[in-house]
Amino acid sequence: MLTYFALFIFCLAGNCLLAQQTPPSDIEELKKEILQLNTQVDQIQFNLGQSQNKFKRGIAVATIGYSVTITGGLMLGRKNDNLGKALLVTGGALGVTGTFMLVDSFKYLGRAGKKIRKE
Repeated sequence: MLTYFALFIFCLAGNCLLAQQTPPSDIEELKKEILQLNTQVDQIQFNLGQSQNKFKRGIAVATIGYSVTITGGLMLGRKNDNLGKALLVTGGALGVTGTFMLVDSFKYLGRAGKKIRKE
């Protein structure tokens, strides 16, 4: 009787241990999802790097442009009046270009946040 009881416990424990194992298809699915997540993270990091570079360039161009505009404005009404007018126009164009670069850099952030649909 004790032998049958021990055999029953052994079989029951074996079934419990086998039930906890995951099938190979689930493991492959998890590996596939992890690889997809790694790819998405790499793409997000790339987009953020692109955004950062363009943002910094935009700040530099806008700062130079608006500084030139201020310099041109200070020169108006003095003996270098024509130079002041030219600096106003040039600085304004540089400032607007830099501002456009700043705004344009955010398109990479939008790409970083888009969800990819599962196929």
